Amino acid sequence: MVAVYLRVSTHQQNATAQRAEIKKWLKGNGHKPSKVKWFEDKESGKTLKRPGFDKLQKAIFNGEVKTVVVWKLDRLSRSQRDGINLLAELCDRGIRVVSVTQQLDLSGATGRLVAGVLFGIAEMELENIHERQAAGIAQAKKRGVYRGRKSGTLKANPKRANAMRSRGLKIHEIAAAMEVSTATVKRYLTKS
Repeated sequence: MVAVYLRVSTHQQNATAQRAEIKKWLKGNGHKPSKVKWFEDKESGKTLKRPGFDKLQKAIFNGEVKTVVVWKLDRLSRSQRDGINLLAELCDRGIRVVSVTQQLDLSGATGRLVAGVLFGIAEMELENIHERQAAGIAQAKKRGVYRGRKSGTLKANPKRANAMRSRGLKIHEIAAAMEVSTATVKRYLTKS
C-alpha cells in the first residue's frame, strides 16, 4: 500500500499545496488518491514525536505500507541525523520513499546517500534562518526597537504542564510535548 505523509509546522498553516502536488504525482503514477492512506501533522519537524507520524510508523511496522510519498524530504524531519536514521531504517525494511517536488525515489544505498546530502542541506538552511534571526534581533536591540517578549506572555499553557506532570510524565517529556525547554517547564511547575 502507498502512504502519504503531509506536515506543516503550525496550526495556522495548511497542507493544501502539498496535497495538490502529491495527488498529481499519485495520478501520474497510476495510484488513486482515494486508495492511498493519508497521514498529516501540524507539528514542528524538529522532533519525530508527532501523532500522524507515529501512526505512519505503526502502519509501516505492521507491514501495511510499502511506499511513503512526501512533498519534500524535510516534511519527514528537519534534523539531518533523525532524517538519515529514519531513511536508513525505511530502506532496511524495503520501504520505497518518494519525494515529489525533489523528484527523488529513494531506495537502496544510493537513495540513502542522496537523502543524507539533502537532509544536511535542510539542516544547514534551518541553522542559517536561526542565525539571520539572531542577527536581526541583535540589530533591533541596538536600535532600541526590540525588547523581547512582553512580560506576562507565555510560550505555552502552564496548566497543561501541570496536568501532564500529574499524569506522571517526566519534565523532559513534558518539554518535548509542549515544544518548550525543560527550564520553562520547571518554571511552570514551580508557579503552581
